[in-house]
Amino acid sequence: MNQGYFSEWIPRFIQYLKMRNYSQKTLSSYDITLRRFGQFIWLTRSFRGDLSKKWEHKEILRLETDVQVTAAEISRYLEFLSTDREYHAATYNRILSSLSSFYRFLLMQEVIDANPVPRIDRPKIKEKELRYLKHSQVMRLLNSIPDERDRLMIRIIYATGVRVSELCTMNVEDVDFDDQMIRVLGKGGKIRMVFVDEDTLDEIANIIGNRLSGPLFPGQSGKYISTRTVQLIFKKYAPPGITPHKIRHSYASELYRRSRNLRVVQENLGHASIKTTEVYLHTDVDERRKVYQEFFPLAGDRKNLKSSDTQTILDEDT
Repeated sequence: MNQGYFSEWIPRFIQYLKMRNYSQKTLSSYDITLRRFGQFIWLTRSFRGDLSKKWEHKEILRLETDVQVTAAEISRYLEFLSTDREYHAATYNRILSSLSSFYRFLLMQEVIDANPVPRIDRPKIKEKELRYLKHSQVMRLLNSIPDERDRLMIRIIYATGVRVSELCTMNVEDVDFDDQMIRVLGKGGKIRMVFVDEDTLDEIANIIGNRLSGPLFPGQSGKYISTRTVQLIFKKYAPPGITPHKIRHSYASELYRRSRNLRVVQENLGHASIKTTEVYLHTDVDERRKVYQEFFPLAGDRKNLKSSDTQTILDEDT
């Protein structure tokens, strides 16, 4: 089987992702991750002994080595990275995900016989609850912000569930006041329409005045406002740990809690996979209590006992 070098197949893979409308940031991340891995494989196949010093000299590293690798080589790469610094489990999983995508592509191109990545045990990520605000808490946050523009930015994220990058690139002409919707440019250049309430639309109308086009929230020189600016606004007003992403999470959780319609939440958030949406959702306490009382046997014993006692009394009276 004709295999080829990393130097040949990494650019082809990046071009493949580009044709599928991946963002430039994602393309750069894949490119860096795969190049570093390919350089490590070249290094291990070209030299013996301690590789640490040679790894520091990036100018000598090459990609002219076969893309066919074993699970053992991938494991060795992860172990090598851990000797230099301590990485979070999420970082190792991101590297493995990038490698898996690359090798699935090579498998599709019939360059390799099998994807070696699934043979690697992925580091476990400690489960932690993603903190978010309930509806009443979001409203208190909004009411505490005196600046009209800053308050509206946070309100739009909560009212629509948009990402901070999507908020920053909104245009005046994207807002449909008649149908109460906003046109959003999402990841990968995908367009979707999100719904928005009348009060938020009224605040948008006050902000834009007589403007008919251009950025909804102009930054310096009239260009789009930066995501960094929005993050600083959150840092100024929101409780510690509450970011634009957490408010987006609040939107998803609140909409699902009230509607129980996961598909609608997925489409509103702009998720390609419904599994991504499930991360945002919580089973609220009232629902858990109801299910417990209805289905768990011990919780139903007393209720059944009371019902039995009542029937006994009725039988005795009869």
